[in-house]
Amino acid sequence: MSETTAPPEPEPILFDALLRPHRSLTQAGFRVLMATLTLSFLAIGLVFYLAGAWPVVGFCGLELALVYLFFRINFRDQRRYETIRLTPRELELCRVAPGGNAERVAFQPYWLRIRLEDAPGRSKRLVLSSHGRDEAVGSFLSPEERENLARALADALARQRQIPGAVG
Repeated sequence: MSETTAPPEPEPILFDALLRPHRSLTQAGFRVLMATLTLSFLAIGLVFYLAGAWPVVGFCGLELALVYLFFRINFRDQRRYETIRLTPRELELCRVAPGGNAERVAFQPYWLRIRLEDAPGRSKRLVLSSHGRDEAVGSFLSPEERENLARALADALARQRQIPGAVG
């Protein structure tokens, strides 16, 4: 008779954050904007065409195409995100690029330090540091969001360090 063992229990998650860039324009709003711009550029182009300045129509079309292209690039960038997950044994930072490539970095939480450091001419950067490795987090967040994240993460790390049996 064979003995079966129960699978190990998953570690409790002490902190879990999903960070995404903020975009206020929805897909529906984008369609309305593009329809409005298309009608506006058609009206402008028609006025200039009737006045004999027909090349303006081409420039209106070029402007419309560029606006569309730049908004599509902006929406593509929205697919990037970062996750921060803290368990009693590790803090995992995962960055996912717009194309889907993921980069994972794991830190031992006992030695992890959180800093908001000044960057010349910019707002403060949120940096996670441990064993000579620095990782900036949430570069797309507002300064207030970075400060709130730093505070929440510091609180979670303080709680983690009080857990008996947590690696330290």
